[in-house]
Amino acid sequence: MYGTILQIPVLELGIEEFLVLFVTALAGGAFGAAIGALPAFIFTGFVVFLGEGLAILQREIAALDGVSGGALAVDLTGVIGFGMVTGPHIAFAGGVAASAFAGKKYPEMEPDGWDYHFGKDILYAFGTKPDVLAVGAVFGALGMLIARLAGGLGVPTDGIALSVVATALLARVAFGYPLVGTPRGSNLLDMTPFEREEERVVTDGGTGETRLATEPWLPHQYRWSGVTAIGLVGGILAGYIWLETGSIFMGYAISAMSLLFLQLGVEKIPVTHHITLIGSVGAVLALPLVGSEPAALLVAGGFGALAGVVGEVSQRIFYAHSDTHVDPPAMAIAFVMLVVGVLYLFGLLPSAGYLAI
Repeated sequence: MYGTILQIPVLELGIEEFLVLFVTALAGGAFGAAIGALPAFIFTGFVVFLGEGLAILQREIAALDGVSGGALAVDLTGVIGFGMVTGPHIAFAGGVAASAFAGKKYPEMEPDGWDYHFGKDILYAFGTKPDVLAVGAVFGALGMLIARLAGGLGVPTDGIALSVVATALLARVAFGYPLVGTPRGSNLLDMTPFEREEERVVTDGGTGETRLATEPWLPHQYRWSGVTAIGLVGGILAGYIWLETGSIFMGYAISAMSLLFLQLGVEKIPVTHHITLIGSVGAVLALPLVGSEPAALLVAGGFGALAGVVGEVSQRIFYAHSDTHVDPPAMAIAFVMLVVGVLYLFGLLPSAGYLAI
């Protein structure tokens, strides 16, 4: 289902339909800038949770003898949750670009207690600041176009995750940030400068201010053992949710909603939506092959652990050494689903998970 909302190429849309999507994506991106990237993504979780709950209810009603499920409601998951309103490639991407822009233009807005570059602050809500909202709008529309083009071209991966990564990297280029940054340790993967609390002089503005030399995406979630452990746990839980409900995205939604606690300042809340989404996919792929639900759960755990590790590798390369947010979960989802998509196209997997290829 998730993949089907991106199947129609931009060039094959009618003019009126394209304008509706484009204008709404502009507003969606501005909405993400107004309330902040992370709050916008938390809304994604709540909307997808509601949409998946309605879809489960509709399937149960349709299964009753003599009762038609009908169309109980619009496809909230596809149209709203992953669509023009709270789609991560639109609202979250707009908020990420807004923070990157403000990090250069409005460094004085940086809140007290924020230890990284202001361009990485995806918790910050910019309210009604017109130029920041305009940046969010542009990147929301750009995110829609990239995701639609990826779907129309048949790129065998998650087009929304791919778009989130692409727009974040484009924001770095557009606003003058290093694309990857300079590692202060022995290599890009080295987090020991953070552990030693090494600092570097900030060059922006020539103030002589210092910041951490290496900035992990989540200071409480970067050790290999930890990301593997939470990956196993999240993957198994997501696999179980799929086995019991038939919903690939319910675990993802619960993970996204849990980030409300991170937004509110609860320490050490893990970020797991990439883990639960890929864990569900692992169960979907495994059950037809192994024919055993316990074995499918173990595969789901393995896929969750893989997503956690790939996300960690991604943050060490693309997040820790530059000054804006490039989303490690989106990179993990795009990479793992690319592998799944390619293997499916070569006939090595029974399905492509939720991809429409």
